[in-house]
This record gives sequence, C-alpha cells and structure tokens, in this order.
Amino acid sequence: MDGRDWGLFLLPYEQTVEELKVKFKTMRAELKKREEYAPIEFVTGRVKKISSILDKAKRLSVPMDQLEQGIEDIAGIRIMCQFVEDIRRVAEYIRKRKDLTVLYEKDYITNYKESGYRSFHMIVEYPVQTALGQKPVLAEIQIRTLAMNFWATIEHSLRYKYRESLPENIRKRLQTAAEAASVLDNEMSSIREDILEAQKQFEDDSNVTTSVLAMIHQLYFYHLVNEAMAFQERFNQIWSQTEPGEPHDMESMRQLLDEVRELIAAYKKNDPSDEA
Repeated sequence: MDGRDWGLFLLPYEQTVEELKVKFKTMRAELKKREEYAPIEFVTGRVKKISSILDKAKRLSVPMDQLEQGIEDIAGIRIMCQFVEDIRRVAEYIRKRKDLTVLYEKDYITNYKESGYRSFHMIVEYPVQTALGQKPVLAEIQIRTLAMNFWATIEHSLRYKYRESLPENIRKRLQTAAEAASVLDNEMSSIREDILEAQKQFEDDSNVTTSVLAMIHQLYFYHLVNEAMAFQERFNQIWSQTEPGEPHDMESMRQLLDEVRELIAAYKKNDPSDEA
C-alpha cells in the first residue's frame, strides 16, 4: 500500500457526493412544485470505504496510482423512485444537465444480472471546485425503485458476510426474491395512476389541515382571540367526529379554511396599520 493521505485523497469525492445530493434533492423539489409529482422519491450518497477501494483495486488489477481513473464508484449517489417508469425519466433529466458529463450507462434493468440485481447505473464526470482549482471527479449514479434498493441492500450485506461466496441455497433464494421484487414493481406500475391520485389527495388534505391551524394561530396575532377560540372549537369537532382510520370531513375543513381566510382578509382591509 502506498503512503498517501487518504483523508486528503477522498476530500474531492466527499465534496462531489454532498453537492450532487443537494442538486438532485433540489431537482426533486422543483419537479414537485412544477408538476405536483416528482419521479425522485429520495436521494442518498456515500464515499466508498478505504478497505472497499483497496479490495476493488486488487480485484480489477487497478494500480494504486490510477485509482482516480480505474475505480469509477468511489463517489456514489443513489436515486430511489416509486415506479420503474420513473427511472428512465430521471436518467433523461441527468443526461440533459450541463454541470456534469455522462460518460456511459449500464442498464441492469433490461439486462439484469444473473444474481437478480436490477438497477440503472450512470458513470459521470463532475467538476469539483477545490481550493487548488477545478478537479474532475468520477461518480456513479444508481437509479432504482424502492423494491430494487431493498433487494440490493440485503444482497450486499450477505455478500459481505460470506466474502462474495454465497451458499447455493441463499443464492437461489435471492434470485427468487429478486423475481418477486420485479413482480411487485410491475404490479405497482399497473396501478400507478390510482397510487398517484391517492398520494395527491392525502397531501392536499394534509395541506388544508396545516393551513387551517396556521391561520387560526394567526388570529391571535391580530388579537382576534374569541374568533380564534371559536374556529379552534370547530376544528376540534370536525377532527373528532370520525373514528381512527376513517377519512375526515375535508369538505367541512375546507369551508372552515375559507372562513378563516375571509376573516383575516377583512381584518387587513379594515386595519390600515397592518402591513402583513
């Protein structure tokens, strides 16, 4: 092993992971605002452990002075999606970005591995601005469904435990589990519109509830204490009239929200000193 300062060597990779995580999380937030649905469920990232770098370098016969070019996944990003269809969409967004260069792709969804592993990989070059200037860093972006990620995480742990030599019975059970995960993804895709509609309804209802409570609290700021207490009582009645697990009366909740908004608007209109 060479005598390099590993902490210094890994700094650009750590910066790459943190910056890409922020950018993809921002992409998710923007898409959600624009389209009310984001194909990205969540984003994680990691820098490969030194022991894993050394093991991979040995396995691939990568010289120690060529680690930066020979090992492409020292910086790793994982993007999780709800549906298989979302993976292609996210990959296309990444291809269009101007702040990184896609070098090549590996489609392990269409051409899944014998083990059952499924994922879509993109090897990218990302320019990191270091204290000494710009440095191009290789990173691997893995795009998966939640089911694919669950399977891959378990399989990775087992491979570590058995040092890459999985017992035959475990290998076959993992293959069976991979097929089951694929069936699950396909079933979820078949009812995709129903799932998205239900998720949007839940989010809309949650936003209404949050807005009602926030505006009732705002009434205290305007010294409308009696009105605030009356609206809070109505909110409590609406919320408590349903059994746990049953849907709340959101029509009444929306009506309550409209009335609170109207009262606040009227107060602002009649109070010239209010600048809110």
